[in-house]
Amino acid sequence: MAAWRLYRYRHSDGRSKDWAVSANADGTITTRWGRTAPRLSAVSTRKGVSQFDIEKQKQAKGYVFVAEVEIDSEGHVLFPDPAQSDPPPTLGGALYWHIDCRASQETCLALASEIRRLIDAIQSLPDYAAMPHPIREGWQQLSGLALSAEPFSQSGQIKPGHGVLPWLFLMTLKQQGFAGVEIGIATENNREVSADLKAEQDVLDFFGTNLDQIRATAEMLGLLKPRLNLASVLSDTDDRWF
Repeated sequence: MAAWRLYRYRHSDGRSKDWAVSANADGTITTRWGRTAPRLSAVSTRKGVSQFDIEKQKQAKGYVFVAEVEIDSEGHVLFPDPAQSDPPPTLGGALYWHIDCRASQETCLALASEIRRLIDAIQSLPDYAAMPHPIREGWQQLSGLALSAEPFSQSGQIKPGHGVLPWLFLMTLKQQGFAGVEIGIATENNREVSADLKAEQDVLDFFGTNLDQIRATAEMLGLLKPRLNLASVLSDTDDRWF
């Protein structure tokens, strides 16, 4: 795969977009771009342009250099292997998320129902009151958009000060895998966050928590299966002998 220089532009509302450039052996310059995601699908190759000049143009528009990366022919972005390069920066700043809904009316209504369930569940938690009002308001707006059964896109960011609940909310929706609903969560270094809570220790660290501390909440939301209470099971078994 070719070497690319990756830049990122962040909007004031938390959305971000990426732009990458690579010089080819024949003297042409290839660029790729799109919203921050594991894949940059848009591509263009031009002659007679200077890589240095177009990078300066992007920087003048507010783009910030992220890293030198590799990008395959389909646009998948691969960051350097930590074992073969300097350690990548630790997860910081924010998580960036987006929801694109192009689902059927039936699926939209199921999505709205799940959003409502999650809101009701999270409202019962002590940490809910400490969440920023715009996030709580955004969940209500998301519920309304899903109920409308019309295509919609929403995006934003989650910062450490927002607490872990907004991330768990999105993780639960992502794990459901609604057909026609794309839910993406990415870190500052463009790594796509999986729907497997146990595999995301760096994100848990980002929020200053761990799996044991959030287990009860994750089980209530449906992200984790409840642990089997062996003491209770053995007690019930013993009772059957008398």
